[in-house]
Amino acid sequence: MNAKVAIGESAITLPRGRVSDYFELTKPRVVLMVLVTTLAGFYLGGRAGFDIMLALNLLAGTALAAGGTLALNEYVERDTDAMMDRTRNRPLPDMRMRPAEALLFGVLATVAGVVYLTLATNLLCAAVTAAITIIYLGVYTPLKRYTWMCNIVGAIPGALPPVAGWAAARGALSWEPIVLFAIMFLWQLPHTMAVARLYRTDYERAGIHLLPEDNTRGGNASNPIVIAGSLGLIAIGIIPTMLGYAGIPYLVIASAMGVWMLAFGITMVRSPGSSKAARRLLLASIVYLPIVLLVLVLDRV
Repeated sequence: MNAKVAIGESAITLPRGRVSDYFELTKPRVVLMVLVTTLAGFYLGGRAGFDIMLALNLLAGTALAAGGTLALNEYVERDTDAMMDRTRNRPLPDMRMRPAEALLFGVLATVAGVVYLTLATNLLCAAVTAAITIIYLGVYTPLKRYTWMCNIVGAIPGALPPVAGWAAARGALSWEPIVLFAIMFLWQLPHTMAVARLYRTDYERAGIHLLPEDNTRGGNASNPIVIAGSLGLIAIGIIPTMLGYAGIPYLVIASAMGVWMLAFGITMVRSPGSSKAARRLLLASIVYLPIVLLVLVLDRV
């Protein structure tokens, strides 16, 4: 390979690598979940037909705001990310990107997303999205260093995307998005506790308190949260059918999936040292959400 070819390949490879790093900085899998739940809320909130242009504008603004918020989260947590096996290869701890670059990118993307939503959807949708950013970065992220109760606080911004979607469709809120919020909120409790148990050693090494200490009998203060969240998910999950918003197929599937989650939650609680039990609950929670939301969308009355 001669010098000209080597220089040419470097010129091509470097920008691609930078784009990939910025993309990774946004936590694309989390952004995808945010977009899916936002779109579900938008569809369920639509009164007459599906406004595809409004939906595309909603997704564009949400992607910017969510990606920017998560980039800022990586900026804030770059020191703890460097201490954990699961995150040490992210762009900042791996030193592939300077902190100032991540900070600038995160601020610009977040502000651009909120402004875009204000102009392209409505002020209520933009306000809900801004609230997600404020609670996630201003409350949940710093609490992770002090108390495992951060999981409950963190479930609030995690439950708001379908509310933002509903707000974009209607320009107002009602009981339906509150139910969507409750489903998302309760779903996150067993989900995040399963993650906390699965990566317990990593989090402890970094000084992140996502799980309380076990008591002398081997129990854990998070166990009631796992069970209560799963039971609440079953109870709240049937409300759309009870209030005539969804049909019997949704009721049957949502209830069955809720019982499935509860069963894995009980197994994890009874096997505190089993990573296999935590992984099964995590997988069950990952499967639960898209199936229940999809059935709710398809079975809306």
